[in-house]
Amino acid sequence: MRRLSTAWLALACLLLAGRPAFAADVDFRAFLDTLRPEAEARGVSPATFDAVTRDLTPDLSLPDLALPGRPATGAAQAEFTQTPAAYLSERSLQNLAGRGRGLLQQHRSPLDAIEARFGVPAPVLLAIWGRETAFGDAKLPHDVLRALATQAYAGRRKERFREELLAALKLVEEGRLPPARRRSSWAGAIGLVQFLPSDYQRYGSDGDGDGAADIWTSAPDALASAASQLAAKGWRRGRRWAHEVRVPKGLDCTQADPALKLPLREWLRRGFAPATGATPADLGEEVSLLLPAGTGGPAFLIGANYFVVKEYNFSDLYVLFVGNLADRIAGGGPFATPWPVLPQLSARDIEELQKRLTDVGFYTGAIDGKAGMATRLSLGRFQTARGLAADCWPSPAALQSLRAAQGAP
Repeated sequence: MRRLSTAWLALACLLLAGRPAFAADVDFRAFLDTLRPEAEARGVSPATFDAVTRDLTPDLSLPDLALPGRPATGAAQAEFTQTPAAYLSERSLQNLAGRGRGLLQQHRSPLDAIEARFGVPAPVLLAIWGRETAFGDAKLPHDVLRALATQAYAGRRKERFREELLAALKLVEEGRLPPARRRSSWAGAIGLVQFLPSDYQRYGSDGDGDGAADIWTSAPDALASAASQLAAKGWRRGRRWAHEVRVPKGLDCTQADPALKLPLREWLRRGFAPATGATPADLGEEVSLLLPAGTGGPAFLIGANYFVVKEYNFSDLYVLFVGNLADRIAGGGPFATPWPVLPQLSARDIEELQKRLTDVGFYTGAIDGKAGMATRLSLGRFQTARGLAADCWPSPAALQSLRAAQGAP
């Protein structure tokens, strides 16, 4: 086992003792010094760099860090810790939809212009705003520079956050990230629609006609910026985010494979039926099947726009929340099929399930403790191969079946 450095050992001891240890963290200061040449190469002046980093200390209470002597902590995002029924709370969706319909009328003129420019419907943009910051009501607890510096220094995704920290320093240099705009999430997301600094650099757009892209206090600018990002990532005009469907009896859940794409009309021919009863307009759209709660919950046929929203936040539950909220803001209603109350494994148990699926040759993805599409599909294939009832849901019973297959107690 690699020996811990004296500095790291001291840090771990002081952390456990509960004493303020970070101001004199030599390793952290050394890390910041490695950023100076890269920051200056991007146009960050020495004066700006020094002013920003002089009193900066790491916040080791953040999630998603990898610290010696401490178990790696997951991101603790609701998208990956809550059950579908809890995350897709009817009360939350109803409340946000009511506010969203009011904001749709309030911002109708700029939203119409944004949709004409980028092709993204206004209800989708409002739903993103509602999910990200509850239309600006959510309190962002962190300083963006401290959060990004900590993640770049001690996080599990150091290189990604190093780039975001450099982008944030550049925004400070340009005067676009003054202290009043520096409140963020634990991962350094800023503004009404929660952009990382590099997203703001790429997609920040003027939606109110004043020549600036203010995603902190201008709703039209924030919504235009979200539309700019979605359009750049491939949003298709005139297409829905997804189609909720009722599935044929005896459905094989391993058909829920994003690689299995068929024209919408073909899925309908195979017995899938629109849950609303209305026939979709574009029957030639290539779509795949999504069973986010396995065979026990709602089913969806998803196309390109689903995956565009998923790039905003890589979670099926996030896309489902945003999509259904957008439908409600546009005048629609709740999911046609209720979300079942399901037993859900902890992130650590899902990691075990992923490792065991890997060991028996059914899973090749990341061991990340997240029950995403690939994990659910791999589990369903394992269940089918072993003659088990295949539901494609990572439950405690599914984990036990894997343990039994490998002779574990």
